[in-house]
Amino acid sequence: METPLVIQRFTSEADYLGVKSFNDVRYVLWTETVKIWKLAFPMALSGLFQFLTNSLTSIYAGHLGGIELSSISVYQGVISSIYFYLLFGMSSALATLCGQAFGAGKIQSTCIYVQRSWIILVITIVILLPIFVYATPILKFLGQEKGIADLAGKYSIQIIPHIFSFAITLPIQIFLQAQSKVKVIMCISFVVLLMQNGLLYLFINVCGWGTIGLAMANNITGWGYAVALVVYAIGWCKEGWNGWSMMAFKDLWTFTKLCLASSVMTCLEQWYATCIVLLIGQLDNPVITVGSYSIWLALDTAPWNKCGHESLLLGIIFMTVIFLSKDNFAIIFTNSVVIGSGWQVMVAYVNLVCYYIVGLPIGIFLGFKQQLGVKGLWVGALCGRTLQLLVLLLITWKTNWTKEVEQTASRLQIWSSSSIQKDITESVI
Repeated sequence: METPLVIQRFTSEADYLGVKSFNDVRYVLWTETVKIWKLAFPMALSGLFQFLTNSLTSIYAGHLGGIELSSISVYQGVISSIYFYLLFGMSSALATLCGQAFGAGKIQSTCIYVQRSWIILVITIVILLPIFVYATPILKFLGQEKGIADLAGKYSIQIIPHIFSFAITLPIQIFLQAQSKVKVIMCISFVVLLMQNGLLYLFINVCGWGTIGLAMANNITGWGYAVALVVYAIGWCKEGWNGWSMMAFKDLWTFTKLCLASSVMTCLEQWYATCIVLLIGQLDNPVITVGSYSIWLALDTAPWNKCGHESLLLGIIFMTVIFLSKDNFAIIFTNSVVIGSGWQVMVAYVNLVCYYIVGLPIGIFLGFKQQLGVKGLWVGALCGRTLQLLVLLLITWKTNWTKEVEQTASRLQIWSSSSIQKDITESVI
């Protein structure tokens, strides 16, 4: 973080004293709110710009025609979800390690973590390549309409260069976030948004290249974003970036297992939406239903909705703990309680039960048996998400945060021992 959560006005120790008056409460809340918003606001804007960049593809696809919009929606909802959320989930392990290392003053370790993550994610994408190459027969096997499956499969091959850019983007973005370099991410994301719109207009409206133009624009902007982040990290993050190291190739399997364990939580939650898209594709008039659902889903999952939902939840948690405990509440102030605490595996079980054992059966029953269609499927998803929220609230309430700090220190000792630091210094090239 840019500043520690220590206020000298109250105490010289690493925490606030217990609040004793309304002015104390106001001071603590205002101080913490300002520090949180210095990070949260640029991150929220970054998420908004990235959301709009992705949405532009659907917007331009919709102007090409209904079949194009539905095909791109199926690609984004099924094929893209398979690899993106797997990569995103695997990179969450890096978020835990980088955040803990930076917080403990061992920032040199983060450079090795990023390079190691690049290697693992690139290998993961190579393993997943058959999914993109054979997307058409896979989608047909899953019950998608022939025309949609054919065009979606063609597009999935054209977009392969963009897929590899995520292997670079996700780790380096986490690397910068751990150092609070969120304004840089925000600015680069905004430039990429402008570039995406310009390229799509040129390729679609001027050149008339259709879905090939969509793929080309995404390939260019995807790698433009990745290169810009890497250049900034190497050129301007002298504290965190200490050069290329052969240590990145050490302990790859151990790191891979940690990444896979971290990805389970994200994949179980996000792949539920993939199941919904596949089920909607089997309803009547799939071109219309899939296209309309994708538009509604994009609006429903817009970053401002996500930020509002998460801010309210975290705000309730923070305020409750502040007033009940003077010793432990500062521990919670992190970008993501679940990821920062290393809870990914535990939450994976929660997601499995809430979404697949509760939400999905309810959605199938209402959508197909009760003839409610898309509404029924979404009610099932809503039931699963509500149950997940309640369970996570209960877990957060019952957590012993002092014990969590001790476990964090133990994990950091494993991944950032003095011997590793010595090897890092010796192996930098």
